[in-house]
Amino acid sequence: MSGKLILVRHGQTEANVERRLDTRLPGAPLTPDGQAQADALGARLAARASLAALVNSEALRARQTANAVERATGLTAQTREGLHEAQAGELEDRRDDESHALFMKTFHLWHAGELGARVPGGESAHDILDRYVPVVDALRAEYLDDPNRSGDVVLVSHGAAIRLVAAQLADVPGLFAANNHLANTESVELVPTPGGGWECVRWGTIEPPFEHRVIPGADDPMG
Repeated sequence: MSGKLILVRHGQTEANVERRLDTRLPGAPLTPDGQAQADALGARLAARASLAALVNSEALRARQTANAVERATGLTAQTREGLHEAQAGELEDRRDDESHALFMKTFHLWHAGELGARVPGGESAHDILDRYVPVVDALRAEYLDDPNRSGDVVLVSHGAAIRLVAAQLADVPGLFAANNHLANTESVELVPTPGGGWECVRWGTIEPPFEHRVIPGADDPMG
């Protein structure tokens, strides 16, 4: 096991700027600033020692971000199902404070252990984990557990889904995961451990230990 799984949030989108709950595929495109963020991400990743694979969700914003990494690194981006954002159901495209508060309440319930909670018409944490984790397991088996391969796997996805999946896989404290957002193109890095587990070695700009640490600034789980 010589590589990491790097879960990267996409670049800034038009919906992010509009503060709009945008979860349904294909979703909003990157803004010019978001494209610049994606290009900078590609340059950072190209400077890493070794990359084994580049994967993205089906969302337009994730594909555009991965395409920038593809150009910088020479890796071929792979689009895989199941990696899209937590679905907002009846709150889709809403931008009012009440809708954001309801989604945030549900998101925090997940990290408090209530994995069955959902917004009206939306997904539960169980739903997200059931579609997302099998893809992570397949990538681990294909690239990270194979002794004949080396290098990191970069997976471009979405803020709420990344935080939920990473916290569940690596046993990151729920209080930390619920309150420490990922800015556009920030990432969570997971290292595979013997027996099929994971260790989180970086969450955005923070390294462990993670307990009771909160990044200053407004939370933004969506994207």
